[in-house]
Amino acid sequence: MHSPGVVDIDVQLTPGQCHAAAISAASGDYLPDPACTPGAVDPAITEANIGSTICRSGYTATVRPPASDTDRFKATSLAAYGEVDERTTELDHLVSLEIGGANSASNLWPELNRAGATGTTNPKDAVEDTLHAAVCNHKVTLAGAQTAIAGDWITALQNLGL
Repeated sequence: MHSPGVVDIDVQLTPGQCHAAAISAASGDYLPDPACTPGAVDPAITEANIGSTICRSGYTATVRPPASDTDRFKATSLAAYGEVDERTTELDHLVSLEIGGANSASNLWPELNRAGATGTTNPKDAVEDTLHAAVCNHKVTLAGAQTAIAGDWITALQNLGL
């Protein structure tokens, strides 16, 4: 889905339909329900144009939806996952914008944070940053990074040899 600046509703979620997998709540290692959040990529981002898109400073600000849009979908997503809105819960792109993720419902989920967290910075952020650098430095392909993070962000770096 190419939907810069808006959340595209490409899946319909109902309350209680989705279930995140807690791999380690203490570490903040949660995986989204693949039936609800399989991940999605923006088809406008390709290996050929990463230099003028995701690898350009400030790119994500040009495609990120405004909080008013994401806040509406966050409520739907929280209900679907049976979660309540906590200060440390982030509506997260499974395939991050910085590696060409889409602004679609199938790519957004309420990412819980580690126990005792005081903000929304979580372990997945470091994985996203590492994948972005690896793609922009041509250490891994765009498609490889997207597939790895969508499949299991916790093991993505290991699976790619990073």
